[in-house]
Amino acid sequence: MASVSPNGDAIIIDHFSKSYRMGFFLRRVPAVRDVTLRVRRGEIYGFLGPNGAGKTTTIKALVGLIRPDRGRLTVLGGPPADPSVRRRIGFMPENPYFYDYLTVWEFLDFHASLYGIPKAERRHRIEDYLERVKMTEHAKKRIRQLSRGMLQRIGLAQALIGDPEVLILDEPMSGLDPIGRWEMRELLRSLRGQKTIFFSSHILHDAEVLCDRIGVIFQGRIIAEGAVGELIGSSIEGYEVALEGVPETVPVGPAQVLSRQDQQVYLWTQPADLSAVMDVAHTNGWRVVAVTPQKRSLEDLFMTLVREK
Repeated sequence: MASVSPNGDAIIIDHFSKSYRMGFFLRRVPAVRDVTLRVRRGEIYGFLGPNGAGKTTTIKALVGLIRPDRGRLTVLGGPPADPSVRRRIGFMPENPYFYDYLTVWEFLDFHASLYGIPKAERRHRIEDYLERVKMTEHAKKRIRQLSRGMLQRIGLAQALIGDPEVLILDEPMSGLDPIGRWEMRELLRSLRGQKTIFFSSHILHDAEVLCDRIGVIFQGRIIAEGAVGELIGSSIEGYEVALEGVPETVPVGPAQVLSRQDQQVYLWTQPADLSAVMDVAHTNGWRVVAVTPQKRSLEDLFMTLVREK
């Protein structure tokens, strides 16, 4: 059976390229171009990019659904097509297919049986994962009765039911409302260190608060990769200042006016100019409601990288 050292790389992608034949003349169109990355055992890795960037193609290769044109991919030390490797992977596709006329319980019981899990243990696991994804009360509903967000939750429970070492999730937050996204993030966060999690997303905020490391893919190429903190940095780029009692015609010093609401004005100022803005406020007797430091976000980094390309 394939193995990997406790502190080694659970996923290795070396110079992976994949293209498809498209159009009337079956011209080859590249989907992924020379992608190389590593995912360490026990970490949460975010694979980020816009639609059509190559995320799903890479994930399909990682779970053995397609073969690379060039390059090599390994999961837990072996090729993704190896049955002994597949048994240790939990996979949630972007648009999973469900058996509409099965109940939620029957669907999860079927998937658990594919792993050879004894019936008594299957019951315990199903109860556990239904509770984790907040779907216990819907266990007897037929799949076709569920909303898109509920289907995403069941898709995650299905990926977890075999107790895999590696979770590979394609757009797991898709279709979830804000509460559902928060619950999904908390569930994935609770698995940090226990499982290796590789997930694709175009929702940058989720990746920023959840991931240990990220890779940004654009037009089939990796354009940035590393720890989230290292990529976005921790320096303050400016301050948002809220002042009260500011007349509309009075200048507010070296700051950009973001908006006005009644007697309140919201400003953005560079760090070097903050003291000057505070002096103007103090001199005029305006009340300082809030001073909020503005740090670079993952979204800022992403847009900068894309514009440079």
